[in-house]
Amino acid sequence: MEKVLLLLLTSSLLFSSGTFEKIKNAYFKSYSYEQIAKYKEAVKTLAPLSKKYPNNYLLNLRLGWLFYLQKKYENATKYYKKAALLNTQALEPKLGLIRIYLATYSFEDAQNVATELLKKDYYNYYANLYMAKALNAQQKYTIASEVSKKMLQLYPTDILFLEQLLISYKAAHNKDYKKVYQNILLLDPNNIIARSTK
Repeated sequence: MEKVLLLLLTSSLLFSSGTFEKIKNAYFKSYSYEQIAKYKEAVKTLAPLSKKYPNNYLLNLRLGWLFYLQKKYENATKYYKKAALLNTQALEPKLGLIRIYLATYSFEDAQNVATELLKKDYYNYYANLYMAKALNAQQKYTIASEVSKKMLQLYPTDILFLEQLLISYKAAHNKDYKKVYQNILLLDPNNIIARSTK
């Protein structure tokens, strides 16, 4: 665990063991605060590191996530975009940006970033899920259902993709709606989305 964390924390820098322990403790403390939904405190524990290591990928990614949890989307966007610049191949910051766009009803932006990601990783689980959500929100039900069906080939019992397919089919008056509805209830009898779209 420490070796992995050390690799993530270093941006071609080597820390002394004392420095590593301080950095590790700050991260672990932020995880503890996150678990009890004290997101401001989680950010505060990382603030000294942010001043000292402003160009650290993991730190920017973590701050993006913590600000997202606080619904401080402008701050979250800033950190996710910085993380994306620091590691242009990484998918994580862009997934974070899509979550923000979905939360702020910027569905076209969410679709555009998801499209970018899917060019790199066609079967990325979350990029496809967020794409289906963004398309459904824009009433692009046919394309949304194609995305969901593609992923259900790989994950036939996945509730989240079944829910998105149900939304698409219901809105488009697709005759297979009932089958999807029944499948969801077999897997998750108290499913809120299935019950609310009956």
